[in-house]
Amino acid sequence: MSDHVEISHLSKVFPTPKGPLRVVKDFNLRIRQGEFVTLIGHSGCGKSTVLSILAGLSEASAGGIVLAGRELTGPGPDRGVVFQSPNLLPWMTALENVMLGVDQVFYTASREERRQIAEYYLTVVGLGEALHQRPSELSQGMRQRVGIARAFALSPKMLLLDEPFGMLDSLTRFELQQVLLDLWNRTCLTALMVTHDVDEALFLSDRIVMMTNGPEAEVGEILQVPFPRPRRRQELLENPEYYRLREQLIEFLHVRAYTLKGQTPKGAASGGTQGLSSTASVFPTASPVTVGA
Repeated sequence: MSDHVEISHLSKVFPTPKGPLRVVKDFNLRIRQGEFVTLIGHSGCGKSTVLSILAGLSEASAGGIVLAGRELTGPGPDRGVVFQSPNLLPWMTALENVMLGVDQVFYTASREERRQIAEYYLTVVGLGEALHQRPSELSQGMRQRVGIARAFALSPKMLLLDEPFGMLDSLTRFELQQVLLDLWNRTCLTALMVTHDVDEALFLSDRIVMMTNGPEAEVGEILQVPFPRPRRRQELLENPEYYRLREQLIEFLHVRAYTLKGQTPKGAASGGTQGLSSTASVFPTASPVTVGA
């Protein structure tokens, strides 16, 4: 696979009453065509900042991004974005919300062809019986399914996911992780996701990019996830390598995310941990983890 995305020397500075604050410093990453990459790190390390710059919703203070051979200068339909909140238009049905983007991207297609695209992706995510329901008639999980369908329906060059399951309960989160993975397996879109959840990262990713603490956060380490696709959660939980990699991620987040920045790990004396999450507590074979911000 060739490099599809090149993020070079990316930095972002925000003005504050105390002076400029550099949230991200010299962030470099290359993502191959069809690769699923996850950014993980403590709150405030600039994960969502990098994603918003990629989406064209924020300008970089330095550096640049090239997607499919073209330098990005703003938002565009070549990037499908799934936010933590689906941000659906409340007066439109699920079908109309997806059609809104499809109409703009596939404007040369007939109305019926555009409708078929929207209906297809809503059906694939499990909403074939809810096409004509408005957001107020849908559960939070169903609304997020609409958001996922809307992003994929654009046939983008890249998929961006900003903690898409962070507002959901554990069981709904597991269901939608599988929905996302099944749909991604069909399309093999190049994807970059932000998460706080180590188990989610291991389940979905080809590589996990671990960021150091902010301010001036950077890429700390990159973990290659070796599990073959297609994946099923129970198979991973029965694999000893899963727990070795999980501990490697947790150790970075508990210790090296701090020490690489010359900081003292929080809770180092007491063993306390706070902030990042693990969903593995649902499974008896995995111990729950909460990692600090």
